[in-house]
Amino acid sequence: MTTDDSQRALRPVEPQPGVLVHPASDRRLAAEHWLLSTHPRPKQARAEWAEHGVALLPLGTLFSAVRIPGALVQALAATTEASEVDGFLEDALNGGPVICSPRGLRYYALVPASMPSTWREAADDWRVQDVDCLGRGTYLGVPRLDVVEFRGYAAGSYWSVPMPSAAMLCQPLTVARLIAAGAHQLAEAAEPDQTRWRSELLTAPRAVES
Repeated sequence: MTTDDSQRALRPVEPQPGVLVHPASDRRLAAEHWLLSTHPRPKQARAEWAEHGVALLPLGTLFSAVRIPGALVQALAATTEASEVDGFLEDALNGGPVICSPRGLRYYALVPASMPSTWREAADDWRVQDVDCLGRGTYLGVPRLDVVEFRGYAAGSYWSVPMPSAAMLCQPLTVARLIAAGAHQLAEAAEPDQTRWRSELLTAPRAVES
C-alpha cells in the first residue's frame, strides 16, 4: 500500500477562529530552513540532502535528540511492523518529530536544545536502557523532510514521525514518560524468563560429594 508522502510529511491543520493557517508547502519550506540553519554552511547541508537524502546537522543549538533503542519502542508498540511503530510514536509523542535509523534500529526524538542539561540526572539513569540524550558536540543524520517511509533495514534514515512545522519538537516530559513505560514493559517481559531460570536452577540435580 502506498501513501502520498507529502501528505504524511505535514498533516493537515484544523483552522481555528483568528488563526492563520499556512499551507503544507509553506510549513515544510519553513521547517527545511529551520533545520538547515543549524549548520554552519547551510548550502553544504542542502547539497547533502540532494545527493544522499540525509545531512549531518549539529545538535545542541536549536534542537537536541534522545536516542531510543528499537527494542524499547517495539515493546511498547507491541509490534515490529515499522508503519505500526511509526503510528504508535506519533500518538505517544503527540506528533513530535522522530527520526528512525533502520540499520541500527534506533529512534531519535527531536527535543529542545536544553534537554541534555536540564534532564541530566534522568539521562544518566536512562543509559541503563541504552537511551542517550545527545546535544552539543554531536551530529545527527537528518533526512530530507520528504523521506517519510521505511524502505528496509539496509536503507538510510527516515522520518518515523515527520516534523509538522519549524521548531515544533517533542516535549521532554512526554519523551521521559515513553522511556519509563518502555523500561517497565521490557522488565515485565524479562520477568518470566528470570523466574523460569531460578526455578530450573533450584530443581537441577546437584552433585553429591563423597
